[in-house]
Amino acid sequence: MSKPVELVVIGAGSRGAGAYASYALRHPDQVRIVGVADPDPIRRGRMAEAHDLDDAQCFTTWEELVAAGQLGAGAIVATQDQMHVEPAIAAMEAGYNVLLEKPMAHTLEGSVQLVQAAERTGRILQICHVLRYAPFWRKLHEVLESGVIGEIVTVEHRENVAYWHMAHSFVRGNWRNKGLSSPMILAKCCHDMDVLVWNLGSPVKRLSSVGSLKYYRSESVGPEIPLRCTDGCPIEAECPFSAIGIYLDYDRTFPDARRRLIEGGFDPEAPPYWPFNVISPDVSRAGRQQAIETGPYGRCVFHCDNDVVDHQTVLMELESGASVTMVMHGHSNQEHRSMRYDGTKGTLRAVAIEPGRIEINIHGGASEVVTVDTSDVGHGGGDEGIMADFVRVLRGEIAPLTTARVSLESHLLAFAAEEARLSGQVIAMADYRARAEELAALAG
Repeated sequence: MSKPVELVVIGAGSRGAGAYASYALRHPDQVRIVGVADPDPIRRGRMAEAHDLDDAQCFTTWEELVAAGQLGAGAIVATQDQMHVEPAIAAMEAGYNVLLEKPMAHTLEGSVQLVQAAERTGRILQICHVLRYAPFWRKLHEVLESGVIGEIVTVEHRENVAYWHMAHSFVRGNWRNKGLSSPMILAKCCHDMDVLVWNLGSPVKRLSSVGSLKYYRSESVGPEIPLRCTDGCPIEAECPFSAIGIYLDYDRTFPDARRRLIEGGFDPEAPPYWPFNVISPDVSRAGRQQAIETGPYGRCVFHCDNDVVDHQTVLMELESGASVTMVMHGHSNQEHRSMRYDGTKGTLRAVAIEPGRIEINIHGGASEVVTVDTSDVGHGGGDEGIMADFVRVLRGEIAPLTTARVSLESHLLAFAAEEARLSGQVIAMADYRARAEELAALAG
């Protein structure tokens, strides 16, 4: 039997520790965590306890971890968006193969520099485009690749972000302000762009985009609405964005949440899962109460420092002549993606919500409905799938499903879409790709 692959973790937040490093706890025969770097002593301590690390394996900064010499075969880099490039490149130069949380980088040139570093060092750089590893998205790709609907002519792809997720991540949370993180079309939709690149197999020729921050603004409410949900807000009890309703009385916002928690064996007074573990290291009710009274997650959604869009549409023309419309918005009643592919032989409609549904209608012929289990936690099983794949790649059992160079394309599309939205211009992607390489060379 092969020995477990040894990995280090740079950034022990909800993605690094929860989504990826936790794989080692479920599969100790496959993975062992042998080092962690995180400036937060609570997160660092929890990683040490969970993975039985001693003080010599725990570091405050990624620089200290890299300077300690190569501790394992791979590094999981899951820092915040603006802190990806330097630790990932340093880890590759130190000998690590890298699993890097998306987006690759918050800048165009940084994204290209990462790819160039991987190609220069010969290291594996696998970007966490986890949808490629989830059963639903694999089945969708399989159906499209089979040619059953013929040559694809037009696509409608929708990223429907639930209102409470929008409030949590993109109004109150870490991705609310593009100056502090990255544009929402990149942070949220590089997954979607990657799926389109994967499924369509034809480069984008040109694109345009429109969108704005329409609703989550101070102008949307009157002067009687206070800055925090806990400051006696007169509409708090019926507000769907109430921090009290989302983080404390969550069975008010999510009617079946308490039942599901209890059936799953959880203590409903101390939910141990996202997003509760994001707002405070103390997930007890008292800890959450203090967090929303004093921290960013208790702010009124109409009185935050957010500036990312709450809706954006991207129109793309492919080299094949096909057209694609991608819609992202933060006003959905349910968190899900939905799509329609029209081809020369038929139409495919799909909805990525439990259960995942793919409906195929052939022109003048048969219809078929394929259902796929999407109930697995972590992007419908994608988080688990990418870790299993990364381990097998490092063991030399399989080739990577995708490469950093392929992943770069989704990021270039997202950056181009944001530029098109702001400038009102149509972006020629061949020129944009060349400009990206030039910017990286100048920055390097």
